[in-house]
Amino acid sequence: MIWLTWRQFRASTFVAAGALAAIAVIFAITGPQLVHLYDTTVATCQAHHDCQTAANAFTSHDSFLQNMISFVMQVVPALIGAFWGAPLIARELEAGTHRLAWTQSVTRGRWLAVELGLTGLASMAAAGLLSLMVTWWSRPFDRISHNALDPGVFGERGIVPVGYAAFAFALGVTAGLLVRRTLPAMVGTIAVFAGVEVAFALRLRAHLIAPLRVATALNVRQISQMSISAPGNHLSVSVTPRMPGAWIYSSQVTTANGSANLGSAPPACIQHAGIQACQAAISRMHLRQLVVYQPASRYWAFQWYETAIFISLALALAGLCFWWTRQRVS
Repeated sequence: MIWLTWRQFRASTFVAAGALAAIAVIFAITGPQLVHLYDTTVATCQAHHDCQTAANAFTSHDSFLQNMISFVMQVVPALIGAFWGAPLIARELEAGTHRLAWTQSVTRGRWLAVELGLTGLASMAAAGLLSLMVTWWSRPFDRISHNALDPGVFGERGIVPVGYAAFAFALGVTAGLLVRRTLPAMVGTIAVFAGVEVAFALRLRAHLIAPLRVATALNVRQISQMSISAPGNHLSVSVTPRMPGAWIYSSQVTTANGSANLGSAPPACIQHAGIQACQAAISRMHLRQLVVYQPASRYWAFQWYETAIFISLALALAGLCFWWTRQRVS
């Protein structure tokens, strides 16, 4: 049974291995160049007093490759589910060859276990190797951006892609088993996986760990935007929090008693007495800055939680496949 599964899957294995090898060669060539460029420009920028310029120049380097990597990391799990998971059982059901396998000395459970186990582990290994290479190659950029928790980057690094691959593969197998047609199962797998991934990134991930709340005295020098609106010369102030690597949920300027209504602007700000006079007047209002955020130190906690959730979903789908195969497939 293992040999038969390997013969069915070997073409896909060779394609995936070739793609991973090509990516590894590209990274092996460009990766050391990025590290050298970082060490000679960004790492020494303080001595030349041009850190912002050096950082901007470095982050624009290899922009095409950066965009391609981001695109690949987003579509690979869906492709695994569509091209490895969906046809795995659906093609057997379409051709009727599953009956031939069951008439031999192989039980339904063993047949499905081998199909799911070998191909599923290969899917997770491929995603893990790809993520490992991308994480290593992107390290110089991540040192500058400090955005590992950003929803647009989080799923492209670390161990989360392994969980995505496991879930996408199990989703594809389940779709093929239920639909019993390869092409509709492939399309459905891509659509459902994309919906789940987007929903998790935009809605669910933020609730995995309770965020921290910190209220500090407003530093008027950090005010990024201020407006005075009629009627009543109502004051509105916004501040960009300086928390490198943190995932900021919200940032709000409040009064000393916690009210979001700051009241009227000081006369010094209304009469355009100067920026320093306006800042001094605002500082006497004793405003506070309330920030709701996830610290950068929780990166790996989020990685493990999300990976565990997607692997649990994959195991649940695998259990459904076993039950459906025994009860409904004939």
